[in-house]
This record gives sequence, structure tokens and C-alpha cells, in this order.
Amino acid sequence: MQKLLQNRKSILIVLALILILIMVRVFEDDLFYDPFLAFFKDDFQNKSLPDFDGFHLFLGLLMRYFINSVVTVLIIYFLFKENSIVKLTSILLIVFFIVLIGLLFLLLNYSTHPDYLYVFYIRRFLIQPLFLILFVPAFYYQRKVQ
Repeated sequence: MQKLLQNRKSILIVLALILILIMVRVFEDDLFYDPFLAFFKDDFQNKSLPDFDGFHLFLGLLMRYFINSVVTVLIIYFLFKENSIVKLTSILLIVFFIVLIGLLFLLLNYSTHPDYLYVFYIRRFLIQPLFLILFVPAFYYQRKVQ
């Protein structure tokens, strides 16, 4: 009974954390500077990139990635309760951020006409908790194999 109650608490916490991720998505226009939100909602292939403030864009992407990353790490902690998995997830999220933000700004600033799909998908990995969707099944599979 105690184990069931303990798992119930973890499940409720994970659901609350998922609700936080949903709220970040719902209020993204109000919380973060990202002129590409509206740009990629329309038919963007024949348009030029919107004007953007690189510093504010970086801060907006950093803040959103940070929130998503903290929630991702907490969800993984409450699902697996292993510090080694939490540490690995944290390191991977930091490395991925550095690589992705570097690629995004290289494309935006040094490409005369960047392929918009590259910009779209790199930005998508920065603003959505896609690594959570990738890591949870991977760690679950790893745990099952061991």
C-alpha cells in the first residue's frame, strides 16, 4: 500500500509538471520574445525572415529552454528516481542547447538565404520539450534491458 501511495504521489507530480509544460506552450506569446512564432504559423516558404533582435531572441530561447529543461529533468527524476539518469539528462540538455543555439544563430546571421526548414526544426528543438519525448522511452528501454 505504501509503494502504491508513493507512486501515486510521483504520478501526480509528473502530471503537474506536464501541466506546466502545457502552460508554457499556451502562454508562449506573452512570456517569450520570438518573432518566428507568427512567421512559421503562416506560409513562410516564400517570405523573407522577420526582423529580430538577436539578443532578445537568445534570451527568450534560453528562458524557454531552461524552463522546459528543468521540467524535463524533474519529470525524469520522478519517473526513474536515479541520480545517474538525471545527471546524464542535464548534461545532454546543456550540450544540445549549446549546439542548437549555435547552429540557429549561424543560420540566421551568416546565411544569405537560410533554408527555413532547418531554422524551423532547430528552433523547434529549442522551444519544445522534444528531448523529454526522446529520453523517457530511451531510459525506460535501458532500464528494461538491464
